[in-house]
Amino acid sequence: MTHDHDLVLRPTPAQTEAALNPPPGRTGGDLVVETLAGLGATTVFGLPGQHALGMFDALRRSDLRYIGLRVENNAGFAADAYGRITGEAAPLLLSTGPGALTSLAALQEAAAASAPVLAISSQVPTAGLGGGRHGYLHELTDQSASFRGVVKSVHAVRTQSQIPSAIEAAWKSALSAPHGPVWVEIPQDVLTAETLIPVVTGGDAFPEELPPRPELTAVAADLLSKAARPAIIAGGGVVRADASGKLKQLAERLRAPVVTTPGGKGAFPWTHPLSLQSWIEDRHTTDFLEDADVLLVVGSGLGELSSNYHTFKPRGRVVQIEADLGKLESNHPALGIHADARLALTALLETIEGTREDATAPERVRDVLARVRERIDGQGLTLEQDLLASVRRALPARAPSFWDMTILAYWAWSAFDPRHPNTMHSAQGSGGLGYAFPAALGAAAADPTQPVLAVSGDGGALYSIAELATARQYDLDVTWLIVDDGGYGILREYMTDAFGDTTGTELTRPDFVALAESFGVPGVRTTPESLERDLAEALTAPGPRVVVLPAVPRMFAPTHLGSD
Repeated sequence: MTHDHDLVLRPTPAQTEAALNPPPGRTGGDLVVETLAGLGATTVFGLPGQHALGMFDALRRSDLRYIGLRVENNAGFAADAYGRITGEAAPLLLSTGPGALTSLAALQEAAAASAPVLAISSQVPTAGLGGGRHGYLHELTDQSASFRGVVKSVHAVRTQSQIPSAIEAAWKSALSAPHGPVWVEIPQDVLTAETLIPVVTGGDAFPEELPPRPELTAVAADLLSKAARPAIIAGGGVVRADASGKLKQLAERLRAPVVTTPGGKGAFPWTHPLSLQSWIEDRHTTDFLEDADVLLVVGSGLGELSSNYHTFKPRGRVVQIEADLGKLESNHPALGIHADARLALTALLETIEGTREDATAPERVRDVLARVRERIDGQGLTLEQDLLASVRRALPARAPSFWDMTILAYWAWSAFDPRHPNTMHSAQGSGGLGYAFPAALGAAAADPTQPVLAVSGDGGALYSIAELATARQYDLDVTWLIVDDGGYGILREYMTDAFGDTTGTELTRPDFVALAESFGVPGVRTTPESLERDLAEALTAPGPRVVVLPAVPRMFAPTHLGSD
């Protein structure tokens, strides 16, 4: 009798020959790039540094494509977007100490948004490890400790023989639900020393699946089948699991209205009769969801932005499907199902019989959206709505967009129709500035068949302005819309509302058009009236483009503070 664990993969004759006669001149760095290639990686991001040069030298001897950015944090954002677009683990090569630490904000965003990033950093030579103060350049007492609270898993390598297995384990960790960033560190001398270890010719790139527990599926199916007023909140987990089709089938079977969170944009068709769109930051929507007798939450932890700033208080039963165990029932009591969204929705579809009859659901959805529209239209915010509409008309339907923490992005979370799943992304996971443009570069590297749009404010743009050089060097098809309102616009509003005045929000800015052109990137200054035309022209032109819009958009009035 043969058991699965008795099976042994025998090397092919070609693998045996390669193992017995490895090419000369290989180092630990070659083991890194060979392992990445064996796992299926084709593109790596990063920035070289003294201790990491062994990896970068090995890139010369590999077929991996290297995209080098100018700041480690921006390289992390680019890898984050590559992972979101492809669903693959995006390798990020970094150097020790300052280089590694500079990537922390990007890795925090990847963790919050469940983006699969495989960060591989160098470390000081092995003689400098152990916590002593040896005085090596870039030395930290415990470099990995800086990342343990941010990334999904940490893998410390100390010998060359550990490299392939450690990177493979990290790869699987990054791609197992929930996706997330992982950290591998390798000492400088391990990377640069010659190796007699055979060429790495393959790897197990298949992560573990996370199916739902069948007894929980049965209870959830029963609750949803008997519900009189079911509703669904769809989060980013639906998009990451490629489960939008399954969600649509279930919503139609249950006749359940669906609202998508900022991270779940595109998980449900915007114009579907059951679509409440993304107006979750609105009391009319919140009231509707609170009235549901059974609320299905898929791929969301119902955090701050997904719960109208924690004012959402469901009165009915909550069924929560979530791949991140730490988010399960973290904000509301629920029937918690720890599972990948696609597998859980598939199980529900196989368990729930028949179609629930409810002819009133589309009418109730229209009523909520009409109330939301009336509230927004009563605030005199035509500029902001026109800008968003211009962006939507100019952007091709399947072109991805990346949004920084700027007022127009805050509008987009609620009001922008992404048209397709996995095409709208923002830094709303952790809320750091500077995400949009370097992330858009990563997306362009992932899929060169579509133009990519980045949207920033002038404050956020200055975080990543150096990457204009990257865009030009690799000739990436990214159009960067910079809304220049003379400062940190959203903070200006927050401070004015809370304190009556502002401090530190007003900024001296460069001439963004002239600055872009100094990098060899064409730029244009536009107006609200010409935005659609100028954006459309930039998006159809090859290579990078910058469009600068001097404007001062305002935010719509919040409802979580008690105002209506």
